[in-house]
Amino acid sequence: MDAQFLQTNWMLVAVAAISGAMLLWSFVGSRLSGIEEADTLKATRLYNDDALILDVREDKEFAAGHIPKARHIPLGQLDKRLKELDKFKSRPVLVNCRSGQRSARACGILKKAGFETVYNLAGGITAWERANLPVEK
Repeated sequence: MDAQFLQTNWMLVAVAAISGAMLLWSFVGSRLSGIEEADTLKATRLYNDDALILDVREDKEFAAGHIPKARHIPLGQLDKRLKELDKFKSRPVLVNCRSGQRSARACGILKKAGFETVYNLAGGITAWERANLPVEK
């Protein structure tokens, strides 16, 4: 690219740079925070190894279908209800929501509270269902 193009199209260049940085952060951000993503294969292993499954969706979402054995604490209540999970601090915890965004925030809260091994279900319950894994109501 020459300088003339950059001067003429500076907004386009800025948008490209910002979107590239956001894309890079989406890949690197969770790794830097110490939160590991679990795809459905890893999530199934965690489930079978008796990890705590924590669903942070709202009540109606949870009632519509959730991973069997999942413990339900909506993200908005997690800070107030952390004491309920204290006995699980040394066990692996798999956190899920609908798509993986809210559960990523919940993972951050759990890590700050001293939970040792926290995983975010990549793609959330949507990915779990797409993989034809069990859901109960």
